[in-house]
Formats: sequence, structure tokens, C-alpha cells
Amino acid sequence: MTMSVAIAGLGAIGLPLARALDSGIDGLRLVTVAARDPVKARANLVGFRAPPRLVEFPELADADIVVEATPAALFERVALPAIEAGRIFVPASVGALLPRMHLARLAKQTGARIVVPTGALLGLDAVRAAAEGPIESVNLITRKPPLGLAGAPYLEKHGIDVLDIDRPIKVFEGNALDAAAGFPANVNVAAALALAGIGPVRTHVQIWADPGITRNIHTIEVEAEAARFSMTIENVPSVDNPKTGKLTPLSLLACLRGLVSPLKVGS
Repeated sequence: MTMSVAIAGLGAIGLPLARALDSGIDGLRLVTVAARDPVKARANLVGFRAPPRLVEFPELADADIVVEATPAALFERVALPAIEAGRIFVPASVGALLPRMHLARLAKQTGARIVVPTGALLGLDAVRAAAEGPIESVNLITRKPPLGLAGAPYLEKHGIDVLDIDRPIKVFEGNALDAAAGFPANVNVAAALALAGIGPVRTHVQIWADPGITRNIHTIEVEAEAARFSMTIENVPSVDNPKTGKLTPLSLLACLRGLVSPLKVGS
């Protein structure tokens, strides 16, 4: 059985994913895409072996699987129709899901599934397993080159200019809910970690701007009854969008493979 796939957004995440699907993945077929700029989207689709149809965002819900890879401001335009139609919804903008958990309740009513990919993080399987028992604390420390944080609403609101620093500075400390709201294009990892573990209010987040690094570095620290563990990943930023990493579209592809594969590794 082959499942049809629709992608919202053809940027640094959506376009590599679309190209991978067009190259041929058993059990998956890219059928439609949507983007804010249709002219640019058509140009991006040149050279595809089987170009998908370019449609409006609500029409993506005709596919079996709807992947969201848009700016967070467009999240609900993609998510709501897909969930109302009972589809499998795979969000890249996981941070936009945290203040919209009513969508999870709606999915229960319509038979839809919201499948959150690992994204730029690691160790979510371990966090999910630990969360089956008591967890005392979950901490995330994110360090990014200044360009990867520039323009974040939290920085704009507080007048923090990360492009004019010569040493690492901590620009945020708080919970995952506030981190996702203040840095919607930067810390989807915080949202994914919160959903896997003890929730967005209890998940503690630090965000650092560091002019001395060239990679997006995320460290998880978990203290639980079953285990104590810490993990660090250093992601190479995307050339097209330094706010995200090269690993993110690969994670989405692995997530989609897992939906159709007869053998799935990991919880």
C-alpha cells in the first residue's frame, strides 16, 4: 500500500524532503505541495521526475499524510484542515503546537494522528521511556551562532542585539512554553522534548548566543527514577536557513519512512 504525502512549505526543510520523496521512497508518493510564494515554488519543482500539484494550503488535507514545514505563523492553516480530515499530520514547527493542544483533542475526535518527528534533537526515545515512570527534571541547553537567533520575537521585545556580541551570552532562561513562543523559528527542539517528557511548563530551557561556534548545539539533561542521562548533539545549520539544521529534513524523512516500513526501530 502506498500512502500519499503533501508538504506545506518548500524552504530549507520542505524542499529537501520533497526532492527525497520524488527520488522514490517505497510506500510513499508525493502528490501535492503548497507555499506562500507560488512562483518560487514552481521554480523549485523544475526537474522533479513526477512534479506534485501546487495547491492552496487547505487542499493538502486530501493526502494521507500532511507535512508542515512552514513559518510558525502559517501552522494552523495547515494543521487544522489536516486534522479535521482525519489525516496523519507531521509538524516541523512543533513549537507552534504547544499553545494549540486543542488540536490533539480534535484529532482524537476525527481519528487523525499528530506525529512529532525527532527533528534536530536526539534521545527522545530515552526521554519517552523515562516518562513512563517518575521524572524529577528535564533541562535543555541550546547554543547557536548569533545569526541563527537573530530576529526572534523575544530578542526584539527585549532589545537584545545578538549580532553585535564578542562572547557567549545567555539570552533566555525559562520553561519550554515561553521558549517556543519567544523563539518560534529556533527551538522546536524544546517543544519536542517537552511533549516527550514532563510537559512544557516543567521543562527548563536555556538559550545562548555564541559567536565562537558554527553549529547548533543542544544538550539534554534528564534526572529520572529509571535513569540519569545527558546527551549533546551538534547540528550543521542549513545553508538556506541558519535557524534550522541540515538534520531536520532528514529526520522528517526518517519519520515518514517509519509510517510505512514493516520494520520500525525505536519507540
